[in-house]
Parts: sequence; structure tokens; C-alpha cells
Amino acid sequence: MDRAESLAEQLGLPIADRRLLAQALTHSSWLHEHPGEAAGHNERLEYLGDAVINLAVSEALYARHPDDDEGILSARRAAIVSAPGLAALATRLDLGAFLALGEGEAARIGPRRPSILASAFEALAGALLLDIGWERTRDWLLATAAPELDAGLAPMLLKSPKSRLQEATQRTTGGRPAYRVLEAVGPDHDKIFRVEVAVGDEVLGMGIGPSRRVAETAAAAEAVEVLLARAAEADAAAAEAGG
Repeated sequence: MDRAESLAEQLGLPIADRRLLAQALTHSSWLHEHPGEAAGHNERLEYLGDAVINLAVSEALYARHPDDDEGILSARRAAIVSAPGLAALATRLDLGAFLALGEGEAARIGPRRPSILASAFEALAGALLLDIGWERTRDWLLATAAPELDAGLAPMLLKSPKSRLQEATQRTTGGRPAYRVLEAVGPDHDKIFRVEVAVGDEVLGMGIGPSRRVAETAAAAEAVEVLLARAAEADAAAAEAGG
């Protein structure tokens, strides 16, 4: 049984076009190594799926969280449709096991790389839209993302680490976080970035990732933890002094 057939069986959806599903599972690195052996890679389907997922998630959040304002709804949506959020949904489906990747990409933990998983999930949504239509695709998406859609998370936890850090530093010092790339090593297609974030002259966090954005987010997350720890220490000291 081939990849598309196996995934169709797992999904349990009335998928008719296995070639379209196979394209959704084909990374450009595989097609580069096997030209002419597939209808195409999944980037066009990824473009379509991005719109499908955003609409389905936006509609569901609007209906399920009537007390949330636009900002909180946007934060909820961003947490789901971000690359890490979509990668989590793809992992829930074990989508990485069905992907066709080039040998070089597969050797670099490609099947588990969040950006590849997120793109594949978008491509799958695009393929399903073209095959089984909007309503069935929407219902499948909402069932897959049900825990995230229904989560009663605090608005602060829905914000990105970079947003949380900026708000925290503006409240305490009035300063703005500044990010600096310390190094970017490796070939263009597989660089690793190391970034630090500072407020004023103080470095608060450092992060590493496969892109500058991911590394900055990791650095911000570390900085937020540093500030939270300091605040907890200050509260404890104040309580002890007051007691």
C-alpha cells in the first residue's frame, strides 16, 4: 500500500483523488531527486490549505468564544495556525510518516521538522478541499484541532513570547527588547541561527533555531522566564520583609 492509500485509510474520509493526496505528501526535495515521478510537489496545495485552515479556525473560534474580543480571538487563531501549532496537528496525525522527502532532507530529521510538518498539513487541507469539498474539510479540521479550539487558555498564554517580553519590559523599564544574531552557521538550506535578546545593556535570553524568527522566539521565551523568576523573588522578599 502506498503513502496516499495508507493515509486515506487512516483519515477515513471519502477521498477519490489519490494522485492529489500523493502530491500533498510530496516535498519539493523529493521531486528534485525524482523528476517526473510525481504530479508535482505540495507548495501550491500548501498555499490553498493556508486559506482553508485560517477560515475554518476563524469561524470556529468566533462561534465558540463569544466573550472574546478581536485581539484575543486573533491570539487564539495565531496559536493554532502558527508553524508550531500546525506541526502539533500534523504530529497528531503522524503525518511525517507519510511524507516523501529527498534523502538529504530526510537525513536532517525532515519528517519531524516543524516547518515541514506545518506545510504538509496545509497542503493536506488544500488537497481535501479540492477533493471532498469545503464542508467535509472544515469538519475534519475542526475535529482534528478540537482541543486547541476549545481550550480555555488565559489570554496572556496565547500571546507569543516576543509579545509577552515586549509588554513586560515596557511595564518595568520602558525599554524595548533588541535582538541580535550572534551567528548563523551551515549551508543556506540548513542554517542554524543563534540569537540573543537584550533590554538596554542587559542580555536576558538566548535562543537557537533553524531560522532567525524561531531563534528570536526561543530567546524571548527564555527572557520571559528570567523576568518571571525575578518578579517571584521580589514578591517573596517583599512578603518576608512585610512579615
